[in-house]
Amino acid sequence: MAEIAIRDALRQALEEEMKRDERVFIMGEEVAEYNGAYKVTRGLLDTFGPKRVMDTPIAELGFTGVGVGAATAGLRPVVEWMTFNFALLALDQVINNAAKMRHMSGGQLKCPIVFRGPNGPAEYLSSQHSQALQSLFVHIPGLKVVAPATAYDAKGLLKSAIRDDNPVVMLESEMSYAWTGEVPDEEYLVPIGEADIKREGSDVSLIVHSKPLRVALEAADELEKIGISAEVVDLRSLRPLDEETIYRSVRKTNRAVVIDEAWPMASVGSHVAWLISSNCFDELDAQVELVSSEDVPMPYNHTLELAVQPSVDKIVRAVKKVSYMEQG
Repeated sequence: MAEIAIRDALRQALEEEMKRDERVFIMGEEVAEYNGAYKVTRGLLDTFGPKRVMDTPIAELGFTGVGVGAATAGLRPVVEWMTFNFALLALDQVINNAAKMRHMSGGQLKCPIVFRGPNGPAEYLSSQHSQALQSLFVHIPGLKVVAPATAYDAKGLLKSAIRDDNPVVMLESEMSYAWTGEVPDEEYLVPIGEADIKREGSDVSLIVHSKPLRVALEAADELEKIGISAEVVDLRSLRPLDEETIYRSVRKTNRAVVIDEAWPMASVGSHVAWLISSNCFDELDAQVELVSSEDVPMPYNHTLELAVQPSVDKIVRAVKKVSYMEQG
């Protein structure tokens, strides 16, 4: 085991898969000469050359379309968007071409492509560059969507995504690229579609994905101080969703708090809360609570920026509510 940063875990995954399969290449803004906006692709240009590590213009719809065409022709592109906020410009290619290729061709064509980059709130970026957009991609049949929060999961999921014959959207986090974690020296894969119990507990299930995993674990530490044992379920994969792991946890603890840094309406978190309410109704001892970002554009002021997002305090208060320790 080595303790490495998430950015380095992602780079390892890219390097290993590019060595394993010559059809794999990466393209995007500043991935080559600049070594990546967040240094995920550091050194790959020197190793693989400009035909497999390609800088693109700032034209997301255009280079995403090139990637979709390359995947349909038999290559396995990894398209890096400098931020998922810029991915909005590429949605036509992602939704109407990549996601529908198999269906529209009657199964004759496939589109093995990975779309990856940072998603969700960062710092001091205000409303246009600090959005959590996972629900846009999870909504689309034909796409797989993953959201790792640890170095181990980031490497294993990216390797699985590159090998998948379907388009996979990989949601990373700008704020977590420097987070470190243990990664095995030997090769491994993390299967797409499997959640992971990051902390065992018996009194309440905290269902979370992506960057808020850290605040959920911190909240679990605080709850332990007041005698509440919280189980932390990291979804990791948003589509397909590992419903059985969610239900198994909730049926054990009988209470659930869902945490999502996106806005609350039509979010992954609200959907998961509905699934729990629908499928675990008889086992629940309290209504399901959702801790999301506030339903407002992201402020620039840092104090307000932090106040908008899920926090340890908000999670603890939600757990106290489902535990009938305080009202509303």
